[in-house]
Amino acid sequence: MKVVAINGSPRKDGNTAILLRTVFAELERQGIECELIQLSGQTIGGCTACGACVTRKDGRCALADDGFNACLAKLVAADGIILGSPVYSAGVTAQIKAFIDRAAMVLAANKGLLRHKVGAAVVAARRGGAISAFDTLCHFLHSKEMFLVGSTYWNMVYGRNIGEVARDDEGMANMRNLGENMAWLLKKLHT
Repeated sequence: MKVVAINGSPRKDGNTAILLRTVFAELERQGIECELIQLSGQTIGGCTACGACVTRKDGRCALADDGFNACLAKLVAADGIILGSPVYSAGVTAQIKAFIDRAAMVLAANKGLLRHKVGAAVVAARRGGAISAFDTLCHFLHSKEMFLVGSTYWNMVYGRNIGEVARDDEGMANMRNLGENMAWLLKKLHT
C-alpha cells in the first residue's frame, strides 16, 4: 500500500510538510509506503478551461509543460492521498488551488480514477481561515468518490514560523491519530 501527499505550501519543508511527515510516521510504522510531493518551486498553473481533457479522456491535462501530469499520475496509482496546505488569506494557497482545479477537470472527464481511495486533508494555520482551507481540500476529495479519514478534531494545527506547529500538542496528537486511522482504513480495504 502507498500513500501520496501533496504539500501545497510555497515554503518547502515548512509547517505543512511537518504535519504531513507526522501523519507519514504513523503510516510507515504500520508498513505503509509514503511519498511527499512538494509544490514549492514547481510552476503548476491553473486550469485554462480549454476542454482538451474532456475531449481526449486520456487522464492527462493538455498543459504538459509542467509537473502536473506526473503528480496526478502518482495520485491515481496511490491507495491513499493526503492534501496539505497552509492558510493564505483565509483559504488554501494558490499552488494547491491550481493543482486541484486542474485535477478536478481531468478527473471529471475520466470518472473513477480516485474512486474508493482513502483521502485526508491537513491544514497549517497561524490563526484564522483553517476551516475554509480544510473544507476546500475535503470538498475536492469528496467529489472524487474518496473515503475521507478523520481524527479526534478537524485536521488543523496552529503555528506561524517554521516548526511552531510542533508546539501545538493537541494538533500534533491529532496528526498522529489521523495516521493511525488512515492506516486502519487502508488495511481494511486492502486485506
